[in-house]
Amino acid sequence: MTPAPLPSAPQPTAQAPALTPAAPESGTPAPIPPADRPAAAPSATPADRTATPRPYTQYVYAYPHKTAYRPLAPRPALRDLWAGEPKDALSLYLHIPFCEVRCGFCNLFTRIGAPGDLTTRYLDALDRQATAAREALGDGGPVRFAAAAFGGGTPTYLDAGELSRLCDIAERRMGADLRAVPLSVETSPGTATADRLAVLAERGATRVSIGVQSFVDAEARSAVRPQRRADVEAALGRIRDARIPVLNIDLIYGIDGQTPATWRTSLDAALAWRPEELYLYPLYVRPLTALGAPGRDPDTTGDAAWDAQRLALYRQGRDHLLAHGYEQVSMRMFRRPGALAQGPDDHACQTDGMIGLGCGARSYTSRLHYSFDYAVGMREVRSLIDAYTATEDFTRAEVGRYVEGDEARRRHLLQSVLQAAGMPLDGYRARFGSHPADDFPAELAAFTARGWLTEHDGLLRLTPEGLAHSDALGPELFSPAVRAAMAAYEPK
Repeated sequence: MTPAPLPSAPQPTAQAPALTPAAPESGTPAPIPPADRPAAAPSATPADRTATPRPYTQYVYAYPHKTAYRPLAPRPALRDLWAGEPKDALSLYLHIPFCEVRCGFCNLFTRIGAPGDLTTRYLDALDRQATAAREALGDGGPVRFAAAAFGGGTPTYLDAGELSRLCDIAERRMGADLRAVPLSVETSPGTATADRLAVLAERGATRVSIGVQSFVDAEARSAVRPQRRADVEAALGRIRDARIPVLNIDLIYGIDGQTPATWRTSLDAALAWRPEELYLYPLYVRPLTALGAPGRDPDTTGDAAWDAQRLALYRQGRDHLLAHGYEQVSMRMFRRPGALAQGPDDHACQTDGMIGLGCGARSYTSRLHYSFDYAVGMREVRSLIDAYTATEDFTRAEVGRYVEGDEARRRHLLQSVLQAAGMPLDGYRARFGSHPADDFPAELAAFTARGWLTEHDGLLRLTPEGLAHSDALGPELFSPAVRAAMAAYEPK
């Protein structure tokens, strides 16, 4: 499931104080609708900011979204893009686009299985791309990686030997010292085997994120995630045996058939492992996924009952974790006090200065975000992976979007204000020479009027209700140009 936090340069990270739990919801929650109900409506536009948008509009984990990227013409040379960029605290992300199964809610760039020698050919291409990327960084100044992550897909779909090669590419080709920096790796219950985890532990992994989603077998099947709780528990035991410092468990609320009681079952089952981090995700249903009903557009059709149910389950989960001593870092992320921080959190994780390797990875300079083409449908994904493995020349950026001026301000605001700790106004002013209310008066006034946003002690900070509505607030900060590009994108 998880777009787990991508790495970025370490920076001081204040622990977010635990928010006061909201009062329990009154009445009995409405039955949860079938899992193929639509999950998102269009982003709010300046004309409708007086109305409260739906709470689940869009998960904003990066800005601009990849659907706003377009082919670059002319295609810029990587060496030119990175010339003059700070390179002493880069982030490194390696993408593995393979999974055993594709979950019903997943719209990430991934395919089921890797027939024949596909993983070998993919790693060969990753090696070529890494060589080109490192050459583009040049040797005119210090080049250092401050954090790394392996994501997907499921990186642990690779066997132990292939994982060793993946680490070699990061270290020998890119020059990253994986044992000296935070290294986050995503896994699944079926691929978290002892031999794979041993490789990751030996090579310096400091965080493993496992997508459990539900400890209730019937709910997992409903989300098109065939797994048994016994197998999940066994995988968690192997992760703990590997002594990797940070365990993150992903859970999902809003699954067909889920109730407050079964949601509590999953929360308590996860808490029994005392994970250093827990992510609570609302279920989204997107086009071209297994849960997306044919002929329906989940981006334009709302379901008020499902919205209300997910919001109630979010509040239940939040309050339960706060009562167990966890600190809320963002709408989704909760951290156990004293746990090792892995750099900037959640929405703040995608900062300038990132090298992404793999056909689903993004790279960021201070001016341009770039990647390869994006798809969700299985046929298109397979075609793009095949094209990637056949590529010999990785010296130019292909698809992307420039992020300057107003877009840079929007991105900084999104990265910061969606954190429970809030955004220091002095930092914004130092970077842009203005107050965010001067740059985004209508948006911030609307958030404040709804009771979502406060300014106090030099911080622009979301209220508990504002955090609960992060997936509505974030899209309202998208620029008209990005919103138009996303609307014009044709899913494939």
